[in-house]
Amino acid sequence: MRNRNVNSTWFFAERFQVFGHHLSIAGISAFAFALIFGISVSSFLQSDRVRKWLSRLGLDKNFVALVTAFAGLGVFLGSILVGLELAGLPVDWHTPLPGIGVSLTTIIRLVVMVVAVFWLSSAAKRFIFNRFLSNSGMERAMQYSVAQIIGYVTLVFGFFIVLQNAGIDMSALTVFAGAAGVGVGLGLQDIASNFLSGLVILTERPIAVGDRIEIGKLAGSVREIRARSTTIVTNDNIALIVPNSHFVKETVTNWSHDDPRVRFRLPVGIATNSDVEKACALLIEVANEHPGALRDPAPAVFFDSFGEFTYNLELVVWSDEMSYRPRRFRSELNFAIERKFRAAGIEIPNPQREITFRNPLEVAKNDGKLRDDVPL
Repeated sequence: MRNRNVNSTWFFAERFQVFGHHLSIAGISAFAFALIFGISVSSFLQSDRVRKWLSRLGLDKNFVALVTAFAGLGVFLGSILVGLELAGLPVDWHTPLPGIGVSLTTIIRLVVMVVAVFWLSSAAKRFIFNRFLSNSGMERAMQYSVAQIIGYVTLVFGFFIVLQNAGIDMSALTVFAGAAGVGVGLGLQDIASNFLSGLVILTERPIAVGDRIEIGKLAGSVREIRARSTTIVTNDNIALIVPNSHFVKETVTNWSHDDPRVRFRLPVGIATNSDVEKACALLIEVANEHPGALRDPAPAVFFDSFGEFTYNLELVVWSDEMSYRPRRFRSELNFAIERKFRAAGIEIPNPQREITFRNPLEVAKNDGKLRDDVPL
């Protein structure tokens, strides 16, 4: 019985000193247990299982990521604070922290309010889009742009309200605002430029979600327009994240702007001994048989020029759905043209040259070499 008392006394005895507080092995063990528990719960909150469960509730993807990140970080920091209390290091929740001037209680309240603002912004955007804009008669892309702007406005006003109600002195932020202004002028100018460009895109709508665009060597469909960047998905199903400033500074080819109809030009060369009228009729037949080609405007064939060994024709076809896969559309038309011409006996010639010798017997006598004194 005495040994048990000695062992328990040793376990609870205050043998260590930290910052003027005496700690025991039991307190240190309690801190370690609280830390391990916090890490485990934090990892669970940020797992794919929790994200999928929150997504099923209809929450926005970005909001789900924000909630899980803040929740995981909050549980981890909370476990540290609780562990310090259990270890014998009391935490003053209401005393302002040195150098910050804000207490832990204020910080926790601020984090909760920030999460609430993000949720309110996402909910407002979704509510306006589903309840009002979807029945307004506006274009789908315009509805998305208006909903995005409403979400940004809600976010900005929400942050101001959070700062005013979190017990933070707004005058204390003037120094930070000045430093932030210098940072924007120096290192953050690209971010500011991309954000302002995003507002220009949502307002002027040079591009919209679902448009088929080309900018420089990039081509694809616009999937999402965010505050800083735009996501473009190529025909290879590769997502490209393009800064918004590129769409304001550079020339953008929008295949779907205003009118989705696109004209395709396919050059075709036929042999000079072919029937041109028949070839033109076959080209029109190919265009009319393709399901992606429009009947209005009707396809047409132009006799473009006389080549060295070909008659150069051009098939013009309009389409309103094939702009998203132009390479396949051209390929399908070329396959059909080749089949039609082969069946009709119309030749698509290759470049060729004819060399005529005026005195072939002399060439043969000299093993294919010409003599200088033998005229051609």
